[in-house]
Amino acid sequence: MKPLIILTGPTAVGKTELSIALAKAVNGEIISADSMQVYRHMDIGTAKITPEEMQGVPHHLIDILEPDTAFNVAMFQKLAKEAMEGIYARGRIPVVVGGTGFYIQALLYDIDFSEENEDMSIRNALEALAETRGAEYLHEELARVDPESAEQIHANNVKRVIRALEYYRMHGEKISLHNENERQKTSPYDFFYFVLTHDRQVLYDRIEKRIDLMLRQGLVEEVRGLMAKGYDKNLVSMQGLGYKEIIPYLNGECSLDEAVYILKRDTRHFAKRQLTWFRRERDVRWLDKSRTTSENEILNEILNTIHREWSFTNERNV
Repeated sequence: MKPLIILTGPTAVGKTELSIALAKAVNGEIISADSMQVYRHMDIGTAKITPEEMQGVPHHLIDILEPDTAFNVAMFQKLAKEAMEGIYARGRIPVVVGGTGFYIQALLYDIDFSEENEDMSIRNALEALAETRGAEYLHEELARVDPESAEQIHANNVKRVIRALEYYRMHGEKISLHNENERQKTSPYDFFYFVLTHDRQVLYDRIEKRIDLMLRQGLVEEVRGLMAKGYDKNLVSMQGLGYKEIIPYLNGECSLDEAVYILKRDTRHFAKRQLTWFRRERDVRWLDKSRTTSENEILNEILNTIHREWSFTNERNV
């Protein structure tokens, strides 16, 4: 079984700096498990790592798509597997870093995303329903048939709401139950799954400060520039946090203060949902930043765990 390291956690918890130190320590290359950092021209709102911050560590699945491309879990899985093949061929270890739990699960347990049904009538009908009745109506429908999925999927994520409803109508089974069954699969990798967390209030404070920094860096101007290029608010990319909240302000539908309030609130809710997801996952190892005094302590805890449980040989080169 090939080695794989996962470092994840809620937004703004501090994964980036730790991931660089970890990749350097284990002779690794980083694969981004972030649903937004794949997009070019979307740097500030995604808190995208800069070339300087990479410190020479190779990164994959960042800045590879234009914003009008609908990135999804099946595409992530395919591209991540391709990246991993190259990493293994170079004698290095893939380190998957990011906060999109479903993407990580799909890669770790090799979930099958082969096309189930060529009949698009259900999806087309749901998309039409979203257009005529709105996202909230569709989300209420999901809550009625699959409350577990509705709890995990934000109403604004129309694509995922439609996918969950489509699965239910197609199979007569909740997609949340299907996902739970998929979690019981055995991974084909020899892996470590680390989840970085922090005291809830400290995490929320970090989220507030990050968003304030984004605004100073030019988040509003970035969104305005994307809209000027013709990227529609209904695109998957433009539904990402940091973008969908600023668009109403630019359209004159709310004040900037209102937009920022909603962005901070929704980001806190998003972090909470991320933590809920990771708590349901198997074989995770929690790293609580509130119990340590430095990043080095956490890094040493990770490395000690790896060295204790992996029998490192020369072929691992770690």
